[in-house]
Amino acid sequence: MFAVLSAARKSLGLIAILFSILFLAACQDIVTTGGGPSINTRAPVPVALLVPGGSGQAGDDILARSLENAARLAIADLDGIKIDLRVYNTAGQPGQAAAMATQAVNDGAKIILGPVFAESANAAGLATAKRNVNVLAFSNNPAIAGGNVFVLGNTYQNTANRLVGYAKRQGKSSIMIVHARNTSGESGRDAIKAAIARRGARLAAIVSYEFSQNGVINAVPEIARTAKSSGAQSVFFTADTAGALPFLAQLLPEKGLNSATTQFIGLTRWDIPSSTLSMPGVQGSWFALPDPARSAQFRARYSSAYGEAPHPIAGLGYDGIAAIGALVKAGKSNALTKAALTQGSGFSGVYGIFRLRPDGTNERGLAVAQIQNNQVVVIDPAPRSFGGAGF
Repeated sequence: MFAVLSAARKSLGLIAILFSILFLAACQDIVTTGGGPSINTRAPVPVALLVPGGSGQAGDDILARSLENAARLAIADLDGIKIDLRVYNTAGQPGQAAAMATQAVNDGAKIILGPVFAESANAAGLATAKRNVNVLAFSNNPAIAGGNVFVLGNTYQNTANRLVGYAKRQGKSSIMIVHARNTSGESGRDAIKAAIARRGARLAAIVSYEFSQNGVINAVPEIARTAKSSGAQSVFFTADTAGALPFLAQLLPEKGLNSATTQFIGLTRWDIPSSTLSMPGVQGSWFALPDPARSAQFRARYSSAYGEAPHPIAGLGYDGIAAIGALVKAGKSNALTKAALTQGSGFSGVYGIFRLRPDGTNERGLAVAQIQNNQVVVIDPAPRSFGGAGF
């Protein structure tokens, strides 16, 4: 759902591509507990939701509405916990995101949920850092994470860790990486390399290609040749369905390289759009996805409540509120501090279990799926708790 772009947070980095909360008391009223404000858990907790509405782009308005709807659905599910949700439009612009984050804090926000785009999330974090407010951004870009900014979106590192770990358990731990020579491809490559080292697998080889149609076509013979000569048991692709994947899936089997002999693994969702599932070259391949049962349940509930399907990342709005509600329910004044947000047990959301890490990134419980006969089949369910096979 999200592509990762590399960026330097302090210099306002690059915008993370989509497929990547709270209110604080006014300055003179803030009582801090280290990494976040002190809250009154007996009163409604002010939460600021920063969404990309107001940009004039229909897609941004749809996304903004979907995130707000999901957040309100989560609020309705909280047992006895009162959330005072206040919505601010950023127009998808970093400058306005910073201004809205500042206004939210002045209005009494204890935590900020959003924004979506990495530059905007970074700007909101910088604007509120000295006000001791944490930002739970919808981005998946780890480059902006840290300090008072946490990213809720699933990261390449989560996906790589899950799939490399599964490959090793299946006896396919000699892994070759194939990536585009662009920011997203190189970020994906680095995540896979880190996962290989972390899981004790073997890096068989790395082949890159120019991110163009001719670049992919010209690289196919080398990819096939290297996979065979390196002894790779798996080939891990950073390509997505909107980029090089269709070419690779068509041309590599013609060169004798396919999932029947060498396991194909995708870093991105290979089931979106669904037409990808009918491609012969992806049959037998693996990819990771959020807990399908929970995701389906959320989509059904959302559609029933609002009469339309949710945006693909709308569930992040639900997850953010779910985490806040779970912490506030404990009745402690330090519920929204960094230490509380990064509790090891994590939270349960519409995409499955997740937890926030002290470095601002996250861990999410993902399922492993295989494309079989043009359909998605879960071959290793998403974990229901942290620790064990899924992590």
